[in-house]
Amino acid sequence: MKHPRNQYAALISAAAFASPVFAQSSVTLYGILDDSITYQNSQTTVGSTIGGRSNVKMLAGVWSGSRFGLKGGEDLGGGTKAIFQLESGFNLATGGQQFANAMFGRQAWVGLTNPVYGTFTAGRQYTPYYSILAPYGPTTWLTGAYGAHPGDLDGMDTVYRANNSLVYISPTVYGITAGGSYSLAGVPGSLNQGSTWSGALRYVNGPIGIAAGITRVNNSTPGGGVYGADSTTSSGGQPGVSAITNGYQTAQSQQRIAVTGGYTFTQNLDVTFSYSNVQYIPGINSSFKSTAIFNTAGAVLHWKTTPALDLAAGYSYTRASKANGITSGAQYQQISVAEYYSVSKRTGFYFLQGYQRANGKTLGTNGVNIITATASIGDNFQSAPSSSPSQLATSIGIIHRF
Repeated sequence: MKHPRNQYAALISAAAFASPVFAQSSVTLYGILDDSITYQNSQTTVGSTIGGRSNVKMLAGVWSGSRFGLKGGEDLGGGTKAIFQLESGFNLATGGQQFANAMFGRQAWVGLTNPVYGTFTAGRQYTPYYSILAPYGPTTWLTGAYGAHPGDLDGMDTVYRANNSLVYISPTVYGITAGGSYSLAGVPGSLNQGSTWSGALRYVNGPIGIAAGITRVNNSTPGGGVYGADSTTSSGGQPGVSAITNGYQTAQSQQRIAVTGGYTFTQNLDVTFSYSNVQYIPGINSSFKSTAIFNTAGAVLHWKTTPALDLAAGYSYTRASKANGITSGAQYQQISVAEYYSVSKRTGFYFLQGYQRANGKTLGTNGVNIITATASIGDNFQSAPSSSPSQLATSIGIIHRF
């Protein structure tokens, strides 16, 4: 007969072996708070060429959109992890939600990652066109508010998020990273209607980097027309509507092809460049009848003058095609300047200045009438463009990260 103490030891040992093995997991709560005082010399509504007035206002999310989120993962063994991210945007000036009826409208996805096989995620998220090209895009130091190309025409900032997306990003092999995505609109009888797809490739070798990508956004309304509710690329409606693209809202599809690149001279000095070709393609129900093409080229110089102070300056030039009865296509020249001072690793002050000059003609709101092109700096002035061909703006603000 076993001694009672030995029996207890055996039971404890058996219980230990029978208990499930819990994989290592983690969850991180994070956020950004950003607010500013902003001045612009002329403000009117989209589509208007009269009535502009100067304005001093509180404008939130200028350096980086205010948000809070959760992200984490669980080690599943063999190098594979389950990962997720939930991110909610809000207006710090009013406390309002960034996207109506979308608590986690900035990002909401779940997936798997493995250092050998890459990362696969599903949900509302950015396309590889953005995530792979963004490191050399114009917004890193100039911000999307001031540095995005006019109206964020080419989607180099974060306003283009796609619902129902399946995204794959490869591991980096010999400096090459590739990615692809497809967003299902769920429209009965059609895989293409309302869908979004993209592909991108990036190569990095020491101080040199270059990336290229393509994305296509399809309107879920058959043949074009009013932007359909089932369209997968959505920010509470059609994204990117500005004075630059206002006349082309009824497009059947939008296509963007872009190349970005950069060179790091030292750890304190670098330059990036970008080129994009954007097409607004009409359908049989679109108000405009010929494809509108926009070509944009730009460059940004960033200089870290001290451990605490970053300076950046950029220039971009956008030219629209002659189409839809327009004989003098719109042109947009934009200059953006940024100064950022780090008080700590989490807190900083910023000062931003932007100027844009428009020339030529474009289509009005109805997609038929030809009007004088008006200015709209970056993407923070999409709903508050100038009533004239010129716009000047400046912001001073504070940002805190947690």
